[in-house]
Amino acid sequence: MWSRAQTFHFVGIGGVGVSAVARVLHAQGVKVQGSDVRESVLTEGLRALGIPVTIGHRPENIRGADVVVHSTAVPPDNVEREAARAAGVPEAHRADMLGLCLEGAESIGITGTHGKGTVSAMLTHILTRAGLDPTFVIGGVLNGYGTNSHLGTGAYAVAEVDESDRSHLKLKPHHVVVNNLEVDHLNFYSGLDDIVGTMARFVADNDRLRSLAVNWCDAGARRMAEAAGRPCLRYGRSDEPLDFTTRAVTDLGGRVRFEVWRGAERLGEMSLPIPGAYNAENAAGAIAVAMGALGLPFETVRDALSTYAGLENRFAVRRAGGLTIVKDYISHPTGMRKVLESARKMEHGRLWCVFKPYRFTLMRYHGEEYAEVFREADDVVITTMYAAEERPIDGIDTPWFVELLRGAGNRVHHVPENTDVVPFLDTHVQRGDMIIFFGGDDFFRMADAWAARREGD
Repeated sequence: MWSRAQTFHFVGIGGVGVSAVARVLHAQGVKVQGSDVRESVLTEGLRALGIPVTIGHRPENIRGADVVVHSTAVPPDNVEREAARAAGVPEAHRADMLGLCLEGAESIGITGTHGKGTVSAMLTHILTRAGLDPTFVIGGVLNGYGTNSHLGTGAYAVAEVDESDRSHLKLKPHHVVVNNLEVDHLNFYSGLDDIVGTMARFVADNDRLRSLAVNWCDAGARRMAEAAGRPCLRYGRSDEPLDFTTRAVTDLGGRVRFEVWRGAERLGEMSLPIPGAYNAENAAGAIAVAMGALGLPFETVRDALSTYAGLENRFAVRRAGGLTIVKDYISHPTGMRKVLESARKMEHGRLWCVFKPYRFTLMRYHGEEYAEVFREADDVVITTMYAAEERPIDGIDTPWFVELLRGAGNRVHHVPENTDVVPFLDTHVQRGDMIIFFGGDDFFRMADAWAARREGD
């Protein structure tokens, strides 16, 4: 339906996932343009490549476009989307454009509730270090690469596949990794059964599928595999003899060491130079694909992962002014628990968490889990709940969430406005403390500016 001869206008081109697609299409010779609400490192990078980017959304921005592209984050009443419909210009979803990027390559799609960006980045690094120069399209900037996407000369293309809005159903990768499936994105799904069933359809209806790798230690992913009825490589962090497992995991604070097993065969020891014991499980997914599906030798995979530098804003650690400041994109309680468990292994005084509750549906469903997770911290700073496009739910709001956390024994500080968070922290934290910012770009900009200011202290 979509042709590389068309001109594509991307609404919200500065988004990390959207910009990744735009970069690869541009490198493939496709005419790309776009707009966003603010300037950023990503929009500046796109301009440096010669891609026209306009700041501000206006109807005239779509002039010259054959197709207007949007992500789910851009609502139908966006002025550029409305202008496209009024002018009879067809609209496409970001996932449609990702599919166009992957055409002609042996594609590997990594999906799941969390960890998919990290598994994608690990696999990309393995293939790169193996000299295979893969194309990659990932919703995060790879540390050491300085970019979220690249058009390679090799046969493989690695893509982080977003399941949050069902748009993964538009794609048919040759190889699929399902890292885990838990309740999330209840603005698009009715519950876990819906999430599992939709992913099973994504797998079962893929007539291009050559291999499937599933985290067998995750109940949701395992249910999905059983429902899809396709052969799969089973992986996980487990003593059970699956196809590929990581065992004897040792969290050393700033790095992780573990053993790698293929079935009942111990292949050897491996080390990741990044924090987070949970990354041993993510590594198992990348190893399963690299070795089990693509046939790379263990030594190649081991040597590559020993130099893996991680993804931007995934357990990103910065020390400034006597503090350890951490940024992590995760906002699901399961992922947050894993980050906090590993953070406890690092040297620190008091452990602080800064968190903005996100979506009424998610807070209502997972409220008790958040309350339990935050008991891993000494102090928790909560800002005003972000609704996104959701309608309010009676009784589910920031005061309710704060009291729920306090009722579970958490020491909670309610700081409603983002602008007041750093001044509050300045007067309460002490040298040696660790502060973890869980959330998105607004928190990360705040953390970066705070760390930069404190570096001279």
